[in-house]
Order: sequence, then C-alpha cells, then structure tokens
Amino acid sequence: MFITLEGPEGAGKTTQLRALADYLRGCGYDVVTTREPGGTAIGDQIRHVLHDTANVAMSPTAEVLLYAASRAQLVAEVIQPALAAGRVVLCDRYADSTMAYQGYGRGLDRDALAALTAVATGGLRPDLTLLLDLDVARGLARRRDEGEEMNLSLIHISAPTRPY
Repeated sequence: MFITLEGPEGAGKTTQLRALADYLRGCGYDVVTTREPGGTAIGDQIRHVLHDTANVAMSPTAEVLLYAASRAQLVAEVIQPALAAGRVVLCDRYADSTMAYQGYGRGLDRDALAALTAVATGGLRPDLTLLLDLDVARGLARRRDEGEEMNLSLIHISAPTRPY
C-alpha cells in the first residue's frame, strides 16, 4: 500500500507520517517512510538546490523539472522496490504538491504537469492520500518559529493563497 500525506507548509505532515508509521509498525506492517523532494542520495541533493533561498532566479520550468527528477529517482530507487516487496510506503508529499505549487501557485500548465508527473512516476499513484489542512499564514508562521526549512516555491507565490 502506498500512502501520501499532503498539505500546506507547517500543517504537520511529517509529524503525522511518523505517528502513522509507528501505528502501522505496531500492527505488524513493514513500513518504509520517505519524503519529497529527497528520500535518496540524488533526491537529497536536488532538495538542497530547491530549498536554497539563494536560488530565487530559478525559473518555474527548471523548478518543476528538478522536482520531477527527484520524484523519478525516489520512485525507482525506494517506492517501487518497497511496494514490490509487500511493504507499506508512507511519503511526505508527492505529485499533488507539484500540481498545487507549480500548477496553481506558479501558473504552469496543469495538463503538462500531469504528463510530466506520469513520466516521472511511471504512472504510480498513491492508494490513499491524506490531506492535512491548515491556514497558510499559520502554517508558515509555525515553520518560521520552529526554524524549519522552507519550500522555495513559496518565495515565488506572490499572494498567500491556499494551494489545495
């Protein structure tokens, strides 16, 4: 089973993913947890580039291609092998984030994003997506207050809109 957690910055995705993983392990399931972008050595390098606030000149197209590259690596290296071995995979963000941030937030063509996502994932879709909702301003304040890394896409989104 492949489960993703989505939602705005600071909504508690990582916290809830850990709690769900602990619960499922307690029930006897073999669980793999991962995140996007990242989750692999290559993906973590891409994550560093994407979340480096010095990269404000990054074009929306370059940004989405980096996210897709990280996702393709994660699917090939971690998610597909774990699913093939019968493990439960929990992922902090996945393709819905691309549609929200780069599609609605950055204004990229959503049909093109769907096609790019299909290529990057080999068509792999989650069995279940849990959407955690939180007011965007409150979530961003939580991230800042806790000193957490910020998603570079947020710098480019001019109005504080709800991406979901």
